[in-house]
Amino acid sequence: MITRQRLAAGVCALLAALTAGIAFPTGAVADETAEQAAPKVELVLDVSGSMRARDIDGGSRMSAAKQAFNEVLDATPEEVQLGIRTLGANYRGNDRKTGCKDTAQLYPVGTLDRTEAKTAVATLTPTGWTPIGPALLKAADDLDGGNGTRRIVLISDGEDTCQPLDPCEVAREIAAKGIGLTIDTLGLVPDAKTRDQLSCIADATGGTYTSIQHKEELTDRVGQLVERAADPVVTPVAVEGATACTSAPTLKSGLYTDREEFGQHRYYRVDVKPGQELRASVSVAADREVNPDYGVLLRAVTVHGREIVRGEAAGNGRTDVVSTGLRYPKAESDDENAPAETVCLQVSNSFSAASGVKTTPGMPVELTVDVVDGPDQASDVASFGLGRGWWLLGALVLTGFLAGVLWGWVSRLRIAVWRTN
Repeated sequence: MITRQRLAAGVCALLAALTAGIAFPTGAVADETAEQAAPKVELVLDVSGSMRARDIDGGSRMSAAKQAFNEVLDATPEEVQLGIRTLGANYRGNDRKTGCKDTAQLYPVGTLDRTEAKTAVATLTPTGWTPIGPALLKAADDLDGGNGTRRIVLISDGEDTCQPLDPCEVAREIAAKGIGLTIDTLGLVPDAKTRDQLSCIADATGGTYTSIQHKEELTDRVGQLVERAADPVVTPVAVEGATACTSAPTLKSGLYTDREEFGQHRYYRVDVKPGQELRASVSVAADREVNPDYGVLLRAVTVHGREIVRGEAAGNGRTDVVSTGLRYPKAESDDENAPAETVCLQVSNSFSAASGVKTTPGMPVELTVDVVDGPDQASDVASFGLGRGWWLLGALVLTGFLAGVLWGWVSRLRIAVWRTN
């Protein structure tokens, strides 16, 4: 019995020590989010004739969109600069050339006057064509400038009627500019062709596609996307990799975007000082139809081409993004003036385009580079995420063990005294 009591007390104290060590970790990293410009959002609404259809909760698609806009305008965060652009809202004729220019800014992107914006929305009547491609180009211009979040939210109920200006190609061109603009798309009661086109537009810029069947879904989703723009984000920096290490751009810690053609190699240079560690990761997105079985390779090599370390990943057609990463710790040097080592990061892929698919522009590449102080000895590498706080956990465990032993002795003494009396 004495042994059981002592063991139980020791276990309890050990658990308490473990809980304390986990609950109060040391060395928290400060949030150093850089100050950015106000986030900008432009709602792009399809006001073509098909928006008269009455198939959303017994009402027209247009009335559902107006209700959603009114509720979203009321809930828009103060820091978000919001604008509204229409397509197919003004031209009622049958001239295709004129109809495909029918896009206008209903409310300019800027500080929101809710009453004025609602009044503008109330005037909309389903009218004409569906020039999605031209509207996206104009919306990108509306959001030009600044380093804050920029987001287009496109609401449409049908395919673009202004081919051959393919809106999916327009979205790829916008993404290729490296301006960090995201396009989210919402399809109102869409058919298969509309769904495919809107999905392609969203995928090209890293956005999302949502199929809408009810008013509440439309209101909730548009509201979520507008609020998401207010979240602090790191804006990627556009960079152009080289075909050889000798001519590659030198990168510092940060997030970068580039374009890589099928089967191409791209090089980037990073300087790593003695005692520092290079951490790098890359993601390549298949923003168009590709053949199954593909892979991505990230290599760290010397300027002479000798491989230091590599990371690789493969896909089989079930995912449209493949990512991998690597770490390279450079050893400390006894020479305080030892120069930094130039490490070349090589990004390559084994994607191949499906038949009839355009190969330009290249596929989106997102590269993360982080050069940090290298870890100390094994204490930092294998401390189960506790870093230098490991010694505190060890002290707490030892304290718990000694407390358990002491409790056992005290209990044993009390029982001995009880038996004597």
